[in-house]
Amino acid sequence: MSEFVEFRIERRSGIAAYQQIVQQTKQALRLGVLMPGDRLPTAKEVAETCAVNPNTTLKAYRELEREGLVEPRPGLGTFIRRSLARPQAGADSPLRGELEAWMKRAREAGLEREDVAALVAAVLEERYAETTAAAGAAESLELRGTSE
Repeated sequence: MSEFVEFRIERRSGIAAYQQIVQQTKQALRLGVLMPGDRLPTAKEVAETCAVNPNTTLKAYRELEREGLVEPRPGLGTFIRRSLARPQAGADSPLRGELEAWMKRAREAGLEREDVAALVAAVLEERYAETTAAAGAAESLELRGTSE
């Protein structure tokens, strides 16, 4: 059981600190770093390590709670309720090995971190566009349905 995860707040990212905490928690859940029953750091601990207001962490934890991923236990802390991990995305999966090999080739080819991020983002957008388009269409229908 992972008793502690350490958040990293990137001040120049343009992404709100609470949203970074949400994203990093979800990433840890997807990768199996955090599992059901694990305790998240307290708002005070995050404030000390990341220099953010405790309310920032509490806002992130409330969002994670609304999504059913964590549960607060008064006097004990905030605990992981469910995992997002999939075996095919684990640290020992063949897909991860292939991705690591590709990343090594990209670096050897002289690509910078930002180049790789842009390339991955572009391919993600292309390959998952159907999912994004379907979600956008459903949201559009919901919005129209409420205004009629």
